Amino acid sequence: MPEYSLTPAAPLAGTDITIAQTRLLAPADLAVVSVALPLGAEKAAEKAIKTAFGVALPEVGKSSLAKDGARIVRLGSDSAFVIFTHPTPDAERVVAARLKGAAYTTDQTDVWVALDLSGQNARRALERICPIDLHPDAFALGDSARTMMEHLGTLIIRTGDDAYRLMSGSSSAGSFLHAIETSLSNIA
Repeated sequence: MPEYSLTPAAPLAGTDITIAQTRLLAPADLAVVSVALPLGAEKAAEKAIKTAFGVALPEVGKSSLAKDGARIVRLGSDSAFVIFTHPTPDAERVVAARLKGAAYTTDQTDVWVALDLSGQNARRALERICPIDLHPDAFALGDSARTMMEHLGTLIIRTGDDAYRLMSGSSSAGSFLHAIETSLSNIA
């Protein structure tokens, strides 16, 4: 019987496309860990996050960038994501160890795919498929929102002047990539 070895691969691994002076890139080794604040111990969890990452837990709809590059995205009153580069499948343990038991953590890495969209036409491409007002006066640097793009649930984070991180379910990774790529092609 032949020997087989399975190797994990991110659904959009290797994606690096430039259309209309705008780059669409699937970041490598991206880890996503959800953090839930325990009922009645929210202040202790917030303090642990500040100690662990050097930034306060942001308000809902905002994100904070830690010195080590981890991005803390506040999703709700008692939940957040920690998004960071991490090449091995133990991201949850890393975050849990940093928080020292002050919050509940769950690895979400395999549930999400991410695309980084950057360049002079990034906002223009997103305006075609995103119902959120992405003008810098309405969607500032570090802002985040859950929305729909082409019928796909999406988390959008503004990471730079003309840069966004887009995240959607890994089960529809191909459709997600197609939606963003098509929007870029339509403005080219």
